Amino acid sequence: MIPGNHHDLYDVEKQMEKMLDEIKKSNRRTDGLFLNADAGFDAESLRSYFTANEIFTNIDFNKRNGNISDREEILDRELYKRRFVIERMNAWIDGFKSLLVRYEKKESYWRNLHLIPFCSILIRKL
Repeated sequence: MIPGNHHDLYDVEKQMEKMLDEIKKSNRRTDGLFLNADAGFDAESLRSYFTANEIFTNIDFNKRNGNISDREEILDRELYKRRFVIERMNAWIDGFKSLLVRYEKKESYWRNLHLIPFCSILIRKL
């Protein structure tokens, strides 16, 4: 058990390693992947971890980590803007409360229940 006052990046490399292991177990390649993350993930240790695993990082700069103009890392602003589109879509789906907790035992039921918000969102946009 850890105290509640730890920072968000606590043990993040270990958690990322677990995720990458799961991806590799499913016979998927991890080279060429990219992480599009907000400034909360701007840590030198995390960037180094991804570089060592051949994963491109597009992490917004945290102003608390020094002068942004002195940084060597690159931030693709257009790619970062697309991250918000995905975040907004997830927030819309979360608006359908029955999908927040998975009660369905069969994957096909759970998957099909997601079609309801997808269709609803599409109809709103049309």
